[in-house]
Amino acid sequence: MGAGATFPAPFYQKAFHDYQAKYPRVTVIYQALSSGAGISAFQKGTVDFGASDVPMTDVDQAKVPGGATGLVQVPTTLGVIAITYNLSGVSKLELDGPTLANIFLGHISKWNDPAIAALNSGVSLPNSAIQVVHRADSSGTTYHFTDYLSKVSDEWKTRVGIAKAVSWPAGVGAAQNAGVAQQVTSTSGAIGYNELAYVVQAGMSQAFLKNADGNYVQASVAGATAAASHNTSVSPTNFSITNEPGATSYPITAFSWVFLPTSISEASKGRAEVYLFKWLVTDGQSDGTSLQYAALPTAVQNLALANLKTIQAGGKAVLT
Repeated sequence: MGAGATFPAPFYQKAFHDYQAKYPRVTVIYQALSSGAGISAFQKGTVDFGASDVPMTDVDQAKVPGGATGLVQVPTTLGVIAITYNLSGVSKLELDGPTLANIFLGHISKWNDPAIAALNSGVSLPNSAIQVVHRADSSGTTYHFTDYLSKVSDEWKTRVGIAKAVSWPAGVGAAQNAGVAQQVTSTSGAIGYNELAYVVQAGMSQAFLKNADGNYVQASVAGATAAASHNTSVSPTNFSITNEPGATSYPITAFSWVFLPTSISEASKGRAEVYLFKWLVTDGQSDGTSLQYAALPTAVQNLALANLKTIQAGGKAVLT
């Protein structure tokens, strides 16, 4: 049983279903709650694995039974966070980082604000209020969104910062990716941020976001792959891939992770868990690409496999 991030949940749900169809003796239950909830549940030992879009910090790991040596952190998938909006009559919306930050800071409160209008020549923008929607829970999606905003706005960096949960200057909160998606789709004039799988499933509109090379791009699998190619030494302490250079790089791209114990006393259970995630980070990646997640780059896949090899079940290494 596992619990945690909603960002990779569509991928996990499909992948775990497909794995159980191949191996009926294995049962996998995953509760999509939030990254913060996944970390907390793993620390308390109430789940077999935790899931988060942000690796555990040293402080987080100190709360795990056995401390930092009691767990391994395994990257599982690569996704993108789209800027979603609900604006009747506007089929194409272009935004840059500073303007987006000023919307979420509350400085820009009307859709026809000169800053937005300057980026959308020829588009009829309404004189209506912008309804900001953000996550209300401790969220890895929020971490990567605020990581991006901190790179494009000095005010955001100093006033709000980077975290799974922040003190939002504007807007209303909703729980989980699904909650933000529902709030945006049901609120005229809304803007929010969602993992791409939720955008596609709900048929939401997403903005074109100006990347570091000055090109306007929408969230996509190709954009995630392009962004990830610029960090060739991913690790639990070097994982940020927001605002990366590249003509096609999408600016808000992120890896998602799971946490597993380094020692599992029950041999059969431990072997089942390790082989599940070995499949997930290799052959199982195809389940992600069909849902708008990018396959792990080779170097990151190798990191995942190397970390899985450190796990013992019943006192013996599962993978060699």
